[in-house]
Amino acid sequence: MAARDEGLGAARVLDADEVQGVLSGRFYAPADAAPARAPSRASLEKPTHYKVICISMYTKDLDRLDQLVDELKGRGMTKANRSALIRAALDQLDLDKVPRGM
Repeated sequence: MAARDEGLGAARVLDADEVQGVLSGRFYAPADAAPARAPSRASLEKPTHYKVICISMYTKDLDRLDQLVDELKGRGMTKANRSALIRAALDQLDLDKVPRGM
């Protein structure tokens, strides 16, 4: 029974697609085969209408942002997320009301 349980444990850990890839030869190619290369990042088309950025925020501000997103979702806006809420806030920003000491 213990040996059978070990086999089940291995089945839970191993990804079926990965195992099939190894068994079908996609993982280990013959020695004379040219190595398969993934397309380079430069060759992939990149979106031009947005950019992924990284900003730092205080954890209390992130908590507030998440609370606001949750509130919007509770109001039925199921696609609300952090970036959408920040974009909405930017659309409503009045620069004359921004504190000087920020």
